[in-house]
Amino acid sequence: MSRVALGCERLLTDEAERIRGRRIGLITNHSGVDTQLCATADRLHQSDLCQLVALYGPEHGIRGAAQDGAKIASCADPRTGVPVHSLYGATREPDAAMLEGVELMLFDIQDVGARFYTYLYTMSLAMSACAKAGIPFVVLDRPNPIGGQALAGNLLDPTFASFVGLYPIPVRYGLTIGEIARLFNAEYALGAELDVVPMTGWRRTDYWDDLDLPWVPPSPNMPTIDTAVVYPGTCFFEGTNISEGRGTAKPFEQFGAPFIDGARLADELNAHNLPGVLFRPVFFEPAAGKYAGQLCAGVQLHVGDHAAFEPLLTGFSALAAVRRLYADDFAWRVPQGGIHNFDRLAGTDQIRLALDHGMPATELVASWTQDLQAFARTRQSYLAYA
Repeated sequence: MSRVALGCERLLTDEAERIRGRRIGLITNHSGVDTQLCATADRLHQSDLCQLVALYGPEHGIRGAAQDGAKIASCADPRTGVPVHSLYGATREPDAAMLEGVELMLFDIQDVGARFYTYLYTMSLAMSACAKAGIPFVVLDRPNPIGGQALAGNLLDPTFASFVGLYPIPVRYGLTIGEIARLFNAEYALGAELDVVPMTGWRRTDYWDDLDLPWVPPSPNMPTIDTAVVYPGTCFFEGTNISEGRGTAKPFEQFGAPFIDGARLADELNAHNLPGVLFRPVFFEPAAGKYAGQLCAGVQLHVGDHAAFEPLLTGFSALAAVRRLYADDFAWRVPQGGIHNFDRLAGTDQIRLALDHGMPATELVASWTQDLQAFARTRQSYLAYA
């Protein structure tokens, strides 16, 4: 296993001069911990190097207890007593009052390597706000848990920009949180005085389970690294009337609905011989979310080979199969506002329309090749690890 020194650890050792004597703000949550599971907020609060004057919490809150989409109120941190400003409540970026007295802003949150994870945009909006306020911004780098090589998915169409995708990046972007911060800042003119405290010991080929690091679920429905591996493909079921497994022990690793025959669907998907994955028929009863309290049938993904597995190809193959086999029952979700939830996740309406017209998932995935090659050239300037 690779031994990694995280950015938050290096900040308090060989990078300590960055914070010495400064009044610090920290954007973090429960995932902002070191290899001994000590919270960065607690370590900064206890340190005589600096003064921790403000904390800022993303979606799910500073301690990660709230479910997706739940609005979070500002409060005092129960452990340190430091004021906590919510960045997922009345505002999604810190305002002037929230930034008062802060001399340096730090960011320490674990992401999952997928475009629709909102922590990315909490970071970018805070970078922009700090740029306007003249406050330097430092990202404490962390591994991309699903590796730093593979790219997958379409580039988001800015017409469909939202808090689950603000910039034209692919679904799977293959960058660490520090690398993508640099890309956002330079490519989308955020104007931040940005620096990154890099890790040591992380390689682009590493998945989380190649590392000597504990997994702390960065959000309530991301319980394991297995969840993160499948999430770039199965998250798209959120935009349909198929349960994506929220409210069960295997969110995003299984999906289904009361009208599905799990054995039939598993046979159909296994016949595709999708790389690195097998499908098992399952029954589940969600405790929350879609079909709460109802018996659903569907399939669970079992990924046997991370390197071979293609989450986007798998997710869209599965979605196309469900749409074809259960055409009379399948539906896209159209929440208030009239924009398809699926289109927000996809960053376009073209994928939904292609699936409606029966385009095979293999053709859909192949259609993004040139855009991914262009993004690969763009991101080259921001790669900090071999």
